[in-house]
Amino acid sequence: MNELVIVDSGSANLYSIFKACEMISLKPKISDHPGVIAGAKAVIFPGVGFFDHAAKGLQEKNLAAALLEVIADKKPVLGICLGMQLLFTESEESTDSKSATRGLNAIGGKVKRFPADLPVPHVGWNKVVPVTEHPLFNDICSKTYFYFTHSYYVEPDQDRFTMALTDYGFSFTSAAADGNLMGVQFHPEKSGPAGLRLLGNFGKIIAENY
Repeated sequence: MNELVIVDSGSANLYSIFKACEMISLKPKISDHPGVIAGAKAVIFPGVGFFDHAAKGLQEKNLAAALLEVIADKKPVLGICLGMQLLFTESEESTDSKSATRGLNAIGGKVKRFPADLPVPHVGWNKVVPVTEHPLFNDICSKTYFYFTHSYYVEPDQDRFTMALTDYGFSFTSAAADGNLMGVQFHPEKSGPAGLRLLGNFGKIIAENY
C-alpha cells in the first residue's frame, strides 16, 4: 500500500505538487491507476482546466470510483483547485452545454462562476481566513496569503463544510472539509512557506490515521 498517491487525472500540473511534497519528506507516488489510488493510505487530488472535461475524464479512466472508495474509507484526501471543485455535487461550468455538470458529490454544493463585475480569473496572492478549527491549518495564521488562479468558486450547501474564507468582492469558500476529506481552492505548492506548512499538516493528518 502506498502511503500517499497524487492522482494523475490528466488535468493537473503534477510536477510542482510532487516537488513540494518531496521538500517536506512526504515521498508521494503519482498514479492514474484506479487500483493504486483506491489502495492508497491518502490521496492528493489536484486539477486545473475545465470542470466538465475533467469530470468526464475521471469517469472514462475509472478514477471517480477509485476516489469515492478512498473517501468512503475515510482516508485523508486533499483536493487542490479544480480537484477541490470536483469533490462537489455540480458545476455551472460547461464547455458544451448550458446545463450543470456533475461532480463526485462527496461534499454537497455547487461550483459557481464569479459575478460578471469581477475580473476573472482571480489570479494572485490573497488572504485566507480559517473559520473553523481544522488540523490542516495548524500553525498557520489567519489572513495568511496563498496563491490563487481560478474563475469559479465552491458554494457548499451547509456552512459546516466551509473551513476558510477569502474575500474577492465578497467572501467565498476557499477551503472546505468534511472530516478527512479536505479541499483548498488555492495552490499550496505555489504558496511558499505557508503552502509547505499546509502540506506538512496534511502529512501529519496522514500519520495520525495510521
